[in-house]
Amino acid sequence: MRKGMSHSARSAMFAPLGQVGRAEAVAARLVDAITLGLLADEEQLPSEADLAAQFGVSTVTVREALVALRQQGLVETRRGRSGGSFVRAPANPPSDAWRERLREVSLSDLRDVGDHYLAIAGAAAKLAAERSSPEDVARLRLATDDLRTAQGIDFTRAERQFHLEVAAAAQSPRLTHEEVHLQSERGGLLWLPLGPHGTQAHAEHAAITAAIDAADGELARKLTEEHILGALDRLADVHLDLLAPYSADDS
Repeated sequence: MRKGMSHSARSAMFAPLGQVGRAEAVAARLVDAITLGLLADEEQLPSEADLAAQFGVSTVTVREALVALRQQGLVETRRGRSGGSFVRAPANPPSDAWRERLREVSLSDLRDVGDHYLAIAGAAAKLAAERSSPEDVARLRLATDDLRTAQGIDFTRAERQFHLEVAAAAQSPRLTHEEVHLQSERGGLLWLPLGPHGTQAHAEHAAITAAIDAADGELARKLTEEHILGALDRLADVHLDLLAPYSADDS
């Protein structure tokens, strides 16, 4: 799995938070940075003071967030001259974790998130076709290759990385930040590992990348929207299947 990402994508993940003083928001942002692969396993985090400056919060808030991450097993603290906080990226989270997360969301919420994601990702793809550099396209091809054989959590990471790279290629800080925000909330549900869709997703990403490389903004938008609608359909089907046992119990 590729570790590196574009500087603008990584910077967006560590941009100042909209609401200052929320340890939960800092923790959520760091969790996403780890699950997206922006922070690699064993990588040392910046100091508490540096993280506080990047996020625009107090060091106390950062300290509370790191405590939460240590409790989740995503960060460990080492003492001594070469000590600090280090990432513990999970290779494979509990297989039922995403099912529980999806079960807690209503179908109307999923549709609402999907509508929002369609607007953001579609616009990002169109602008990426108009503004991307050859280096941006090269990163999109690398991100596309990650999906060729990806399964489980690697599939989720590859999907989320690709769409973050598209947003970064759009050269719009607001769109990139909005993509990060969506992925930090329920937008990440779109890319749950719902089955063996790696080959199909790879082909769809390759087509989106080709449209961006050809500077065909309308095609890039259309293909991106179709890709997301397909993910929404699969998500809705799985959501209904998860709720079926509960409906049977109620009856």
